[in-house]
Amino acid sequence: MRFIDLAFAKRLEMVSAVSCQECTEALRLSAPHALAAWECIAGGIAAFSGVDSPVTQAFGVGLDGPVDAGELDRLEDFFFSRGATVALELCPFIDPSLVVLLAQRAYRLQEFSNVLVRDLGAGESFHLPEPAVTVRPAEPHEAKLYTRVVTDGFAEQIPVSQSLLEVLEGFFHRSRGRAFFAILDGEVAGGATVAAHDGIAEMSGAATLPQFRNRGVQAALIGARLAWGAAHGCSLATTTTGPATSSQRNFERAGFQVVYSRTKVVRNKENS
Repeated sequence: MRFIDLAFAKRLEMVSAVSCQECTEALRLSAPHALAAWECIAGGIAAFSGVDSPVTQAFGVGLDGPVDAGELDRLEDFFFSRGATVALELCPFIDPSLVVLLAQRAYRLQEFSNVLVRDLGAGESFHLPEPAVTVRPAEPHEAKLYTRVVTDGFAEQIPVSQSLLEVLEGFFHRSRGRAFFAILDGEVAGGATVAAHDGIAEMSGAATLPQFRNRGVQAALIGARLAWGAAHGCSLATTTTGPATSSQRNFERAGFQVVYSRTKVVRNKENS
C-alpha cells in the first residue's frame, strides 16, 4: 500500500493543473475569440477557457504553504474579471490557512471526485480483456470525430456546448499525449486520451457511445492507455472519477486504487 503524503499529492495535483494549462494554451492559439488565459497563483494554476467550460477552474492552490488574503483576492479576480465563477479543486493536503480564508468568504461545496492511481511495472504487459474490442490511436485529422464521440457519450450528464467542444479538441492535440478510439462491430464505439507528465500517465476524456455500453469498451481503452504510458516511460498512472461510478469500478478492476478525494468549491461574483 502506497503512503500518500503532501509531496505525492502535489505531484498528482500538478498533473491536472498542467493539463488545464496546456488545454487553455492550445485554445488560446486555435480559438482567439475564446479569450483563454491561465496564471500561476498561490502554488497552483488557474485556467479560463470560457465561462461554461469544464477547464475553467484552478488546481494545486494551497499546496505550497500558507496562502494569504491577497493571493486569494488575485485568484478571485482572475475569474471574476472574465465573468466566470471561481472554481477551486481542493485536495485534502492544502495548507490550513486556505481553509480559514475560504470559511470567511461565500464559498459553497459543489462536488466531490476521487483521485485514483496505479503503478506501471517495467516490462508489464496489458491484455485487452474483451477480444471483440480493438483499440487504435486516433489520427491527427480525426479531432472532430473524437470530440463528437466523446460528447455523444457524455450527453446524458454534460450538455454539449461550444466551449466543451473546443476544450476536448485542445486535449486531443496535446503534444505530450495521444487520443485513442475503441472499435466494436466495425464502428467507433468510444474514445479516450492519455498524456505523460512527470513520469505519470494521466487518463481522461473517456466515453462510450450508448449503444456499445457494457461490452468492454472502457476496459479496452484503459488497457491501451496503460500500455502507452508504460511505453513512454511512466511509472504511475492516474485518473479522476466521480465517487462510486461505473468509471471508478472500471479503473479499480484494472488495478487502480483511490488515494484521496477532491472537493470542488465555488464562489459567484454576486456573493463577493
